[in-house]
Amino acid sequence: MEFTPTLIADLQQAIGHALDGAFYQKRFAGLDPREIDSQAAFEALPFTDKNDLREAYPLGLSAVDEREIVRIHSSSGTTGTPVIIPYTRQDVADWATMFARCYATAGITPADRIHITPGYGLWTAGIGFQLGAEKLGAMAIPMGPGNTEKQLQMMQDLGSTVLCATSSYALLLAEEIAKRGLKDKIQLKKGVIGSERWGEKMRQRIADELGVALYDIYGLTEIYGPGIGINCSQSSAMHLWTDFFYYEIIDPKTGVAVPEGEIGELVITTLRKEGAPLIRYRTHDLTRAVPGACPCGSPFPRIDAILGRSDDMIKVKGVILFPGKVDSLLSGIADVSSEYQIMIDHLGGRDQLTVFFETAIENVDFRAALEQNVQAAFKQQIGFLPIAKAVGMGELPRSEKKSTRIFDNRY
Repeated sequence: MEFTPTLIADLQQAIGHALDGAFYQKRFAGLDPREIDSQAAFEALPFTDKNDLREAYPLGLSAVDEREIVRIHSSSGTTGTPVIIPYTRQDVADWATMFARCYATAGITPADRIHITPGYGLWTAGIGFQLGAEKLGAMAIPMGPGNTEKQLQMMQDLGSTVLCATSSYALLLAEEIAKRGLKDKIQLKKGVIGSERWGEKMRQRIADELGVALYDIYGLTEIYGPGIGINCSQSSAMHLWTDFFYYEIIDPKTGVAVPEGEIGELVITTLRKEGAPLIRYRTHDLTRAVPGACPCGSPFPRIDAILGRSDDMIKVKGVILFPGKVDSLLSGIADVSSEYQIMIDHLGGRDQLTVFFETAIENVDFRAALEQNVQAAFKQQIGFLPIAKAVGMGELPRSEKKSTRIFDNRY
């Protein structure tokens, strides 16, 4: 993003508000926001990381009087101290505005009926999808996760036109709809998918089996929740709502900004957030800035679909492996489905990686040849030879939430 005088003023105001709270008073002790008058001065500020937020538990992130907090949410992680994010009334309104903008970018209108399957509660997902629908003026159908039987019945009875889900649950629903022969009875036209990274092959399966156009929505609890960006019909790259936040893409090892178009870690600074403003927050999501104007005409900049997380990096046989690389590799092999799992073990003093993948091929000899193709692709593109095991369609576990694809059993 270009460092304009307007952006500098916005950042100074955001930092000034952050200094109203004890969290940044301690981190930025003695800082005068007016000192942040250039890109170099801003990039000299320390990063904020999730571990910093955990240390602020429960409400140490707040930069407002507690009487102004109307809601709290918590990150969806299952380990360590929770991260609690307080929201003011304005924060909730701003989030709804961004989410409604996401729906509109996807061509969703007040005439649509939005079927919401992500979870409700402390997690930001379900209620974020609902906020956006209500702000847009569309009908929200707040199902939440699970009870697939009821999900399918309500889709038919209420004429749901938009499905909001994780990619894992969207695939499960797509498979059930195909299995039961319900495709002609379902009126879905679009899918808004979020909360986990998904590969092109999985995207194509869901789109084909449901007969919908798919949109990849982005967000994280620390920065409002889902709805801070989405791709448009012209591109798989996601537009980010940079009137609400500033972003950087850095080398995850050095912390230095990478050239435009190179892959790095997304860092976000909120510009308007009241309850829990964040300055230079490391998301650990890996992506790249997409240069140039989008054919859709939107003035908002774009980033590529999330490739993985810098803290999801796995080292096997001396080679660094990201889940996104496996997605890309398998998507290029004919007859290999979107669903896979990887098991990593340490046996006989050596690392051993086994990749299980689904295929519709049943012939034993053809499956063996397909396994060899997968092994050869791993060797060529990643740098070592795995054990490849083909399994039938539907044999790997499905999830109503996020799928776990890599199991590291070495530790």
